[in-house]
Amino acid sequence: MGIFLGLHFQIAMEICYSMFIAPFTTMLSFSTLLVFITFALSHLFKLQWQRNAQKPKQPSLPPGPKPWPIVGSLPEFIINKKKTSASHWIHSFMKEMNTEIACIRLGNVHVIPVTSPEISLQFLRKQDASFSSRPLTMATDVLSKGHLTTIFSPLGDQWRKMKRVMVSEMLSPERHRWLHEKRVEEADNLVRYVLNQCKNGDEGGLVDLRLVAQHYCCNVTRKLIFNKRYLGEGIADGGPGFEEEEYVHAIFALVLHLYSFCISDYLPFLRGLDLEGHEKIVEDATSVLEKYNNPIIEDRIQQWRDGKKHEPQDLLDVFVSLTDDDNGTPLLSADEIKAQVNEIMIAAVDNPSNNLEWALAEMLNKPETLQKARDELDNVVGKDRLVQESDIPQLNYIKACAREAFRLHPVAPFSPPHVSVTDTTVGDYFIPKGSHVIVSRVGLGRNPKVWNEPGEFKPERHLQDCNKGEEVVLEEPDLRLFTFGRGRRGCPGVVLGSSMITMMLGRLLQGFDWSIPINQGTIDLCPGRGVPFLAKPLLAVAKPRLPPHVYSFSAESEIQ
Repeated sequence: MGIFLGLHFQIAMEICYSMFIAPFTTMLSFSTLLVFITFALSHLFKLQWQRNAQKPKQPSLPPGPKPWPIVGSLPEFIINKKKTSASHWIHSFMKEMNTEIACIRLGNVHVIPVTSPEISLQFLRKQDASFSSRPLTMATDVLSKGHLTTIFSPLGDQWRKMKRVMVSEMLSPERHRWLHEKRVEEADNLVRYVLNQCKNGDEGGLVDLRLVAQHYCCNVTRKLIFNKRYLGEGIADGGPGFEEEEYVHAIFALVLHLYSFCISDYLPFLRGLDLEGHEKIVEDATSVLEKYNNPIIEDRIQQWRDGKKHEPQDLLDVFVSLTDDDNGTPLLSADEIKAQVNEIMIAAVDNPSNNLEWALAEMLNKPETLQKARDELDNVVGKDRLVQESDIPQLNYIKACAREAFRLHPVAPFSPPHVSVTDTTVGDYFIPKGSHVIVSRVGLGRNPKVWNEPGEFKPERHLQDCNKGEEVVLEEPDLRLFTFGRGRRGCPGVVLGSSMITMMLGRLLQGFDWSIPINQGTIDLCPGRGVPFLAKPLLAVAKPRLPPHVYSFSAESEIQ
C-alpha cells in the first residue's frame, strides 16, 4: 500500500512540474535571455556610435548651385551663358556665396572653379600629380588630331612623349639661343612696319595696335617654325597680306572656342548635333590653319626623305629630323607634327598679343606710365640703337607694365582645365576623380585679399623687390596672377613668351611716341561681350622718336 501511494505521489509531482513549474522556468530563462540580448545589442550600438564619432567626417563637395538629376546645372548654365557669359555667371554666384572654391555639376562632370592663390597652389603645386590630366573635348580633339599634342592631350604616354619633345628639343635654352637671329628679324620688321604707318600723315600715323601685335606674334612663330614670315607674296611695308589676315582670324576663332564650355563636352551624346555652332567654327578655323601649314609640312618631310636636307634650319626641320633612338625611324608621325604646329601657333599668339594691346591702352590713359617706361629705355638702351633681348633683364618697369596687364586683363577668364586622376581632398573639400579644376585668372588677378586697389593699373606694385637686386619676371610662382601657368601642365615656352612680350613692348615704346587720336579723350577700356579683348581694336598715333639712322633696315628683311 505504501509503495503504491509513493508511486502515485511521484507521478503527481512530475505532472505538477511539467504543468506548472517547467513553463515558469522556461519563461524565466527566456526573459533572462531577452534581457541579455537587449543589453548586448545596446552595448554594441554604443561601441559603433563611439567608433563613428571618432572617425573623421567625410568631406563634402565645395559649395555650388544645387544640380538637377542627369543634367546637373546645365539649364542655369545655358540661360546665363546666353545672357552674359559662362565666366560671368560663375564669378557672380561665387561672389554671392562668398566662396573662393565652388562645384558646378555639368552633366556628370564636376567643374571646380577656384579664385584663391592659396587653394590654387594646393591644386597646382602640392597635389600637382593628382590634377595633371586634360579633358577630352570637341574642340581640342579637332585641333590636335585626336589629342596628339602637348597642351591638349590627357595624361598618358602620348602626352609624355610630346612634352619631352617640346621641353628637350623645341624650347630648350640652347634652341632659344639658336633661334635668336630669327626673332631679331621680326622685331626689326615690327619697327619698320610702324615706321611706314607714320608716313601716312604729317602728324604721325594712325596705327592699329591689335593688328600690329597679333601679326608680330604670328610672324615670329612662323619664322621660328617655317623660316618664313609670309604665307603668300608678302607686303612691301612689312604688314600682313590677305593670307596672313585669314590665318590670324582663324587662330583667334579657335582661341575663343577652346575650353569654352561647349554643351556637348558635358553631354557627349549631343556631339554631332552642333547645337551651339561651335563644331563648325572649330572645324572651319582648323581647316584654314591646315590649308597653309600642311603643304609646307608635307613638302619638308619629303625633302628630308629624299636627302635634299641634312641640317635643321628651323623648328620644323627639328620635328622632321627627330629619330627614335632604338631603330632610327622618325620619332614623330606627320599627323603629330601637323597637330603640334597647330598648337604652337595658338599658344604663341594669343597671350602676348592680348597683353600688348591692353598694356598700351592702360598706359595711354596714364601718360605718366608711358613716360616712366621711355625713361627706363633711354637710361638702359639709349637712343642710338634699338632695344635687344640682352637688355631685357634691366627693363624692370617695362616688364612690370606687362605683368600688370596680365593681372588686370588676362587672355581668358580661366586656366585650361586640370582633370583629377583620383579622388582627393583639397581645402577640406572632397574632389572626385574626373573633376575639371579651373583656376580663375580674373579671380587671382583682382583678388582684394592679395592686391590693394585691384581695379587700378599700377605697374609700380611689381617693383617692390627690385631694390633688393631682384629682376622682375613675367612668371608668377605663387599664383597671385596667372601668366604662363605652372606645374606639370605649365607652359614650356615661358622664356620665348617672355622675350616676345618684352621685346614687342620695348621696341614700340622706344621707337615711337604714342598718343590718343585727337577726336578721343581717353581709350575706352571696355572689353567685348563674352571675350577678353578690348571691344574695339586699339588705335593710337605714332611718331618716330629716335635718330633716322637707327631705323635703317636691310632690304633683305622687307619680303621674307
